[in-house]
Amino acid sequence: MKVLVVIGTRPEAIKLAPVMRALASCDGVVARLVVTAQHRALADEALDVFDLRPDHDLDVMTAGQSPSAVAAAVFARLEPVLAAERPQWVLVQGDTTTTMAAAVCAFYGGARVGHVEAGMRTGDLRNPFPEEANRALTARVASLHFAATGGARRNLLAEGIAADAVHVT
Repeated sequence: MKVLVVIGTRPEAIKLAPVMRALASCDGVVARLVVTAQHRALADEALDVFDLRPDHDLDVMTAGQSPSAVAAAVFARLEPVLAAERPQWVLVQGDTTTTMAAAVCAFYGGARVGHVEAGMRTGDLRNPFPEEANRALTARVASLHFAATGGARRNLLAEGIAADAVHVT
């Protein structure tokens, strides 16, 4: 089984680095690290702490980009990686534009999506912006939801996500 782990920010790197290492140590699992560099310096610094190097660096950021431009760059640069790697799973974390765009792109490409820190909600798609919308959109395309709390799990169940697809971590 092949899993792509996609990160773009320091919090994503910190939270998914141990997962990346665990996946890499599993027999029968090929784990690949994809970095979008949504927050280049901070994400790279965190990866250095964990001694992780990306297999693919999408380098999507330019000065003054809107969330739409970031998403468009992630779509354009991740799609060929997905075509070349052909993963069964793509793992994302949190509520960034990297998370949402990678999840949707993976879904379009036929991979299943796992979402770490799933189910956090404010109930207002525009607050915080764009994070709340990113969370909701990612949930719609994810096959597995790793919720940090029972409340996050309840949010997902209330949205119609199957109970067996939600795991409280």
